[in-house]
Amino acid sequence: MGVRINRRYGSTVQSPTVVILASDRITADGALAYLRTQPDLDVLPANQQHRADVLLLLVDNVTEATMELMRGVEEQSTNPSMRIVLVANDIQEHQLTKAIGYGLVSVLPRADATFARVVKAILDTRRGQADMPAAMVGWLVEQNRTVQREVLAPNGLTSTQLDTRELQVVRLIADGYDTREIAEQLNYSERTVKNVIHCMMTRLSLRNRPHAVAYALRCGAM
Repeated sequence: MGVRINRRYGSTVQSPTVVILASDRITADGALAYLRTQPDLDVLPANQQHRADVLLLLVDNVTEATMELMRGVEEQSTNPSMRIVLVANDIQEHQLTKAIGYGLVSVLPRADATFARVVKAILDTRRGQADMPAAMVGWLVEQNRTVQREVLAPNGLTSTQLDTRELQVVRLIADGYDTREIAEQLNYSERTVKNVIHCMMTRLSLRNRPHAVAYALRCGAM
């Protein structure tokens, strides 16, 4: 695993390891050639996907085979922090929710996915940040409304297992705040925020921050 130097502070920071999987060889070779020039990334061969921090998946449209691939990578991964950055022309609503459970954090439309944006999305996974079109966030919001209206309310069920602090934190995550900014907003230490997130994800078996946001939306907490 590569290590880069933080020039501002003189410390070392572990570079995220990345595996590229693509639907065609030309796309894979182009992405591989570019990412290998990035000093902040450590590109692994495809047969090392089980230990990668980030899977960069490049496809035209998301098919059932794509979903099975994501599920397989999630099941075989030995890295509990594994994330998926998807570049695709299209993904369906029901696929998005399921893919988030597999580790998906960012969806970049192929037409807008410059190499610079792809690299930023990969690096942002270390900060718990996601990149998704607004329409997809809207899908998740609508799913929440449907569950609240048609499942929870008619049966008198509560909508969330999140406590007050967790709700505060997950709402700020949804608004795009990073750990430091959440700590400032809530007047907590960064350690406290990290502990809240860790406990919430462990208790509810959530894979990552976007998964936590999706869970809160589905449960009617947001």
